[in-house]
Formats: sequence, C-alpha cells, structure tokens
Amino acid sequence: MTQPQGALLVGSVNFDDAEATMRTAAELLGDRLRRIPDGEVGKRFHWIMFQPDVIGQADGIERIGDEPIPFPAGIDARGLRIAEGVDAASIALPPLGYAAAAIESYAVFTRLRTEGAVPAGIRFQVSLPTPLAVISSFFHGDDRAAIEPVYTAAILRELDEILVAIPHEDLAVQWDVASEMGIIERAAGYGAVMEAWWPGDPFDGLVSRLAALVDAVPAGVEVGVHLCYGDAGEKHFFEPTDAANLVRYANAVTAASVRSLTWLHLPVPIAHDDAAYFAPLADLTPVNELYLGLVHREDSAEGAARRIAAAAPYAAEFGVATECGIGRAPAGSTEGILRKKLCRVTPYRGFKSHRHRHGNPREIGGFSVSGVECGAFVVRSR
Repeated sequence: MTQPQGALLVGSVNFDDAEATMRTAAELLGDRLRRIPDGEVGKRFHWIMFQPDVIGQADGIERIGDEPIPFPAGIDARGLRIAEGVDAASIALPPLGYAAAAIESYAVFTRLRTEGAVPAGIRFQVSLPTPLAVISSFFHGDDRAAIEPVYTAAILRELDEILVAIPHEDLAVQWDVASEMGIIERAAGYGAVMEAWWPGDPFDGLVSRLAALVDAVPAGVEVGVHLCYGDAGEKHFFEPTDAANLVRYANAVTAASVRSLTWLHLPVPIAHDDAAYFAPLADLTPVNELYLGLVHREDSAEGAARRIAAAAPYAAEFGVATECGIGRAPAGSTEGILRKKLCRVTPYRGFKSHRHRHGNPREIGGFSVSGVECGAFVVRSR
C-alpha cells in the first residue's frame, strides 16, 4: 500500500444528526480519519429502505400489495412493480434524496471546519448505494432488467448534483456494495436466493456495473468501495468462510476500472481471527488504502487485536473500521464503539504505528490495548 492510513467510518452512525456525528468523530478520531460521513441520518438511517417510498411516487410505478408494510421511521416496506402496459423508459423518477442530504450535510461540515471542530484536510464522505442494491431488493422478475437503466440514470443524476455542489477537493464518494456479494455467493438474502437478471456470467455483469460506478466519480474526487455481507438486525445474509470472493471481486473491479480506487473496505466477521480467513488477502491487488472491518460492537478490543494479528501476515498495510456501518447499533452504543473499541487497539510489537499515544499498554497477541485516548491506526509489516 502506498500511504499510511488510520480509520474509516463506513457510513452510518447512530446519532440523531449530522453535526453530532461529525463533532464526535473528529473529537475521538481526529486526524486519523481521512474523511468523515454525516452518519446517514434521517430517512437514510435504514440504508435503502426509504427508496420505495420515493420511487413509488413516479407515474408508472406501483406498490405491491394493498396495505402498507410498516417499517421503522414511518417507512412503507412494500416492494415495487412497473404498472401494466407502461414502458419503463418513459418513467421519470423523482429526486432520490441522496444529493439533497449530501448538500445539506456538507454545509454543516464546512461550518464545523471553519470553527475548528473538524480538522483541515479531512474530506466530506458521501455514501451511495449501487443501483443493483435497490433494484434487487424491491423489484422482481422482468421488471428488474427494465427498470435498471432508469434507476441507474437516477442515481448518477444524484452523483452529478453532488459533484456540482461540493468542491471536488473536499469530496469523497463511497459505493456501498452488498447485494453484489449475495449474488456472487448465491446467498439466500433474508429468505430469497439472490440472483442476477442479465444474460451471461453473473460475475462479469457485477464487475462491469461496479467498475462503471467507480469511473463515474471524476479524478480529483476520492472514490471508495465498501464490500458487505449485509447488516439487517446486525446479521449477515451470508457467512463467508474466508475473504476469497471479496478479493476476487475487488481485483476484477480494480482491473476493469479506468481510474484507481482511493480506498477499499472489506468485512471481517466476528467469528474469524483465523489465518485461513485472511490468507486470500495476499493475492489482493494493491489499493491506495485498505481498511479491514474487524471491529465489532459485540466484541472487545482484544478481539480486534486478534484479528489484526491474524491479518497482518497477509496484508502489508491496512487501516481499521467496523464491519459495516454502525447506524443500526443500539442507541447509546456509538461513542463506546468509537472510543472503547476502534480507538483503543494500537499496533505494538512487530509493526509501526501511524500515530502512537502514551500509556501503559497491555500486550495481547503482539498488540497493545491501552486505556488512554489512542486514536486509530495503520498496521504495516516491517
């Protein structure tokens, strides 16, 4: 890897508003973060679950079922279909809400930076779902292929609006990639097998779609990819035995993209502190910043240290993160995740730290866990 790195906030954070997210992240992690998200507050709290309520407003789109399916935050979780006799190409989708939220939160970000609460040099991070996530989750059958170009154009309009409103030198865009991993793994995604709808090898289609999204982010704007196995109810839709398919997909997207990734985030399930899970990382195509999502709310800093020790022989350098966003973590747990877990684990013997704080560390598996404020870190082989 080419640059030292510290921690990544994957996106969602369980605070009530963007200002609380940014202030707390900056206070606890400071200059160890290269970018700060707004926490995906408001209607984005449940990731893409608000999208049917938005898309369903369009002429030519219908909700499936006569009665709403109640979901938290007043969301109607019913699926979507193209109305009978409607040409999908004629459907005009309304604004999806991502650009408006980003622009509103960026104003908070710049105010906090002017006040000195957010350090200079940190970028504003915007997380966007891939079109495939929304289409595979809420449309069915032939409607998926029909609506895909329509929804893809809509999400790219959101991206374009963000690119116009936010200076490129301040901006970082992350694509959240979950359903793709479900298709690769042939996973039963919360009850239904996740399948592709295009002809040919599903893997090739997944690669070309994500590479096109990466390339839609222009040079001068950072772009990252968060690969994910889902987080509904803090549970995966598939439990991987190793990182092989994560590495395979990431390598293929890297090869197919014209521009380079700024960062790549890979999940590490809580059950894995074994060498077998991390061994495929030895074959990962180098990226500017690699983050391993090995910090878990349900676990201790000691558990994270074990995963770091297991990963280190296979990755020359990496930063750390939670496995997924922490927006759905129990209320009141966020600061503890940031301070007591993400911040507490620091590299010790055999590795060099990006930023080291004083304290009386206790060695665990070749690393130290300190009770003092210690920030996030980079792990680098000697």
